[in-house]
Amino acid sequence: MSHGPPSGRGRSSRQRGPMGAMMKGDKASDFKGTMKKLIRYLGRYRIVILFAILIATASTAASIFGPKILGQATTTLFDGLMDVIRGTGEVDFEAIKLLIYFTLALYIGSGILSYIQGWIMARVSTNIAYRFRRDIAEKINKMKLKYFDKTTQGEILSRITNDVDTINQTLSQSLSQIITSAVTVVGVLVMMFTISWMMTLVAIVIIPLSGLIVAFIVKKSQKHFDQQQEYIGHVNSHVEEMYGGHVVMKAFNGEEKSQEKFEGYNKTLFKSAWKSQFFSGLMMPIMTFVGNLGYVGIAILGGWLAIQDAIGVGDIQAFIQYVRNFTRPIAQLANVSNVLQQTAAASERVFEFIEEPEEVAETTDPLKLKEVKGLVEFKNVNFGYDPEKTIIHNFSAVAQPGQKVAIVGPTGAGKTTMVKLLMRFYDINDGAIFVDGNNIYDFTRTDLRNMFGMVLQDTWLFNGTILENIRYGRADATDAEVVTAAEAAHVDHFVHTLAGGYHMELNEEVTNISEGQKQLLTIARAVLADPPILILDEATSSVDTRTEILIQRAMDELMENRTSFVIAHRLSTIRNADLILVMDEGDIVEQGSHKELLAQCGFYADLYNSQFDVIEENTEPSVLDACD
Repeated sequence: MSHGPPSGRGRSSRQRGPMGAMMKGDKASDFKGTMKKLIRYLGRYRIVILFAILIATASTAASIFGPKILGQATTTLFDGLMDVIRGTGEVDFEAIKLLIYFTLALYIGSGILSYIQGWIMARVSTNIAYRFRRDIAEKINKMKLKYFDKTTQGEILSRITNDVDTINQTLSQSLSQIITSAVTVVGVLVMMFTISWMMTLVAIVIIPLSGLIVAFIVKKSQKHFDQQQEYIGHVNSHVEEMYGGHVVMKAFNGEEKSQEKFEGYNKTLFKSAWKSQFFSGLMMPIMTFVGNLGYVGIAILGGWLAIQDAIGVGDIQAFIQYVRNFTRPIAQLANVSNVLQQTAAASERVFEFIEEPEEVAETTDPLKLKEVKGLVEFKNVNFGYDPEKTIIHNFSAVAQPGQKVAIVGPTGAGKTTMVKLLMRFYDINDGAIFVDGNNIYDFTRTDLRNMFGMVLQDTWLFNGTILENIRYGRADATDAEVVTAAEAAHVDHFVHTLAGGYHMELNEEVTNISEGQKQLLTIARAVLADPPILILDEATSSVDTRTEILIQRAMDELMENRTSFVIAHRLSTIRNADLILVMDEGDIVEQGSHKELLAQCGFYADLYNSQFDVIEENTEPSVLDACD
């Protein structure tokens, strides 16, 4: 019976630092396709976004009309002064006052609309960021462990933080900027044509020149932004790695080498950062210079047209304001094009993560057992982390209810892999695994894992109190039940020696207790869970000999009348096992009791005898001699 899941796909892109979200240069491999996905993801907000676009358009339009009306006020004032000088009239201050009031109302209205539009987009963008993070968090719990085997923690964190923040920034700021810049360019162009088509043509000549300059600067700065983005990731990755492993690094005198590596990354980052910022900073001064050249031409042409009485003085003033408003949004649109490239790259990474293959779907008709007896059977199981490389070959074994089954073998034999398959952390390629005669695929993963209590060689504790860490084994346990479990696991004694006792807070790195104490807490957690089936993977590997004896007694009591799987390298700890499965290169090469296996003088006997020295008094000379 085959249960082979679709093969996973893990793609590790480069790691990004905390400032990565604000940098330019990253490009999506499929810009158009990614933007389509992002637009579809924004579907539920389309009405709100459309409303925000309309408000932004109205706000921009109101601000565009301002210079035209101020120009009329200037023309009215100039004509009135000329009439006063000629003695043919006076300045119409009432008309000027009305024009100024109207202009002021336009600008105030534009500001209010801009505020409303910004508030709407801020709400929408943060809500989208919330959805992205929620979807990623939910996805993490559904993904195959194979993905996490191939992808660094920093890469996954980067998608949740930097990439989502980049999308958030674009939606809240750049989208509005695109709308306002586009409306401004079109609106200003129309207003300029209403003033003078000749002056407008002079102003338009600036656009190709500005475009060439922008294209040149972007081309020069692009590679430096790329390198800057890459080395921000290198610097942060190195710092994170050195901080996490600072004890090992110091123990092997790696400070100097680590510092040299960091200096190399940091110098490259410095060079790329200042060059990218320098080229980027050139854009506005050069654009301003080109714009000023345009102002000179417009001022000369406008003066000549005013002399010809073709336009008013106020129209020249309004036109110069429009020219200033015309070049700025063009530069903004050029800048936004870079931002959109990075947004597409960030979106692509987020969607790529969300679209990663998930675990095999749960059964639609799950089986519920009222009582778990603990009969476990592996039947012709084949498995490989890489589908093309099988490491477990035709594995078959039966654990009777209440039996203590030990799995032994050299490193890499596949012992821990069998436990992972039993818990469905990975899905088998072929064969079947049964619990009480039922295929494990007939249970939901939650129900299946509730049948097992697990203590791993690598302890896992979280930032919280000792009480909370033990209670993780059973969330509804009372304080008294937690203490009882702690006493059974020989935790209670050392807890009372700690400041705060059971309410002592474990720090984030869990460095305020010893390795052995960590192991004891995980064992107490398993005791509290009180499962029908136990899995102990080198559960006493981090404790001293005296504590190991105490834990062994506690484990013997806990394993009584329970099916137990014990993975051990120290074979002396599993001599009382009911069944010992000896594994080598994914196969069961021997099985039986301790005495039976020693009597065979085979693979197990070699493993067992290799842990003793015949010179020492605690050896078993009769066994050793028998196998010689």
